[in-house]
Amino acid sequence: MPSPARLIRGGLVLVGNTRFESVSILVRDGRIKALIDGDGPADVEVIDAAGRIVIPGLVNGHTHSHGALGRGGVPDDATLETFLAGAGALNGNRHVDDLRLSAELSAVEMIRKGCTACFDLSVELPSPSVEGIHAVAMAYHGAGMRAVVAPMISDRTIHQALPGLLDAFPPEMRAALAAIAMPPWTETLAICADAVQRWPVPMDRVRPGIGPAIPLHCSDDFLRACAALADDCDLRLQTHLAESRMQQVAARRRYGTSLTAHLGALGVLSARASGAHGVWLSETEARLLAASGTGIVHNPMSNLRLGSGTAPVRMLADAGVGLGIGTDASNTSDGQNMFEAMRLGATLSRAQAAAPEHWIGATEAFRMATEGSARILGLDRVGRIEEGWAADLLFLDADYCHYVPLRDTLSQIVFAENGAALREVMIAGDFVLKDGRVLTLDETALAERARTAARRLDAANAQARQMADAAAVIVRSFCRGACADFPPASHQRGSHGPEN
Repeated sequence: MPSPARLIRGGLVLVGNTRFESVSILVRDGRIKALIDGDGPADVEVIDAAGRIVIPGLVNGHTHSHGALGRGGVPDDATLETFLAGAGALNGNRHVDDLRLSAELSAVEMIRKGCTACFDLSVELPSPSVEGIHAVAMAYHGAGMRAVVAPMISDRTIHQALPGLLDAFPPEMRAALAAIAMPPWTETLAICADAVQRWPVPMDRVRPGIGPAIPLHCSDDFLRACAALADDCDLRLQTHLAESRMQQVAARRRYGTSLTAHLGALGVLSARASGAHGVWLSETEARLLAASGTGIVHNPMSNLRLGSGTAPVRMLADAGVGLGIGTDASNTSDGQNMFEAMRLGATLSRAQAAAPEHWIGATEAFRMATEGSARILGLDRVGRIEEGWAADLLFLDADYCHYVPLRDTLSQIVFAENGAALREVMIAGDFVLKDGRVLTLDETALAERARTAARRLDAANAQARQMADAAAVIVRSFCRGACADFPPASHQRGSHGPEN
């Protein structure tokens, strides 16, 4: 049912992501009908936005909703590879209800932090189910958010993905780990295709995608088939690309070339594809990505949390790669705060480049977190306040300390805001946050369900946690040795070693 026509009047509005103006916003059928100087039509509901700064909703280009139920479960000293090796301890023994609950928890946090859309790579172990994929989709539909729901899938475990890793374990552990196998990729993709064909909610707001987890964790035939399914069903495809130094080391051992070059040879790179992280990309890879239209989502919070490094965002931008910003999961970045991710996206660039002209400025960071991520999701006219664009709007309290005094509004939003000044959130013309409450979900009930589920899952996965802790020591040592001769990052030149 279309939302009523509304006139948002009295706010300071970011128009076209370029300038702030005191204009009214006329909203009809979930989109911005017009920007008006003056009072506007009399036959519409008037929303008083006096004292508000109105900006487009932030778009999360990469997250994992399953991380919400794993919050607080990632050790202080976790690296990406030790985290992946312990995934069963965080994500095992979950029911379909847990998948929906975790997505609802993520949706609540994103809404409270000004995020109106996301690309969610949700995992279900040992393989996805139609019911599980649909449960995540229905969670976002119920929350009122826009989302691409892409099951995160693979046909290799991390121990099979990294050449030589299994041999690093003592015989007894090696045998146990070698016995763990993923289902055949043909079965996994058949489930994904079935989930798409029987999609349970309208696709105007929540749509399916496909998420081959990490190229090394997927056989070549599997990756080709994922790309073919994306083409056949018009799906967005996202993978984790060059997130860690180890991934590039393993790629050269397995493929004899870089991850990006290998994906290009398989036909995976395209305008519908994107890679998350991109920390260890070279200039040559950046040119391949730009030429194919493949985007990259910068996830600075988890990159820092797991010690993966800092993505060469300026180099990627200069090469013409489409860029977005994401939070990653609530377990690996400890939150779903796109304001924080946007601020880090801008400020970390200052540690990489001495010259200010190479920094990521406030305007560029904001566009990455709105229009840029929206393009990654394949959303049409989302991420800007302009006629014909989606009425996905955030209302910030202009009297909050971040904005007193107010001199450079966008700069103060990018460098100071953390969600504390957010008062209302509107998606497709309807409020989903107002008067301090999320209107689409019962947060009190969610919290109680989450506590109950966490107790059950922690008990069920206790033995897996012990094994993961023991394995982490060996995985960390193996990766440290394997990466010893790989050239260190040199972001100022945009290079990470051999350029093939």
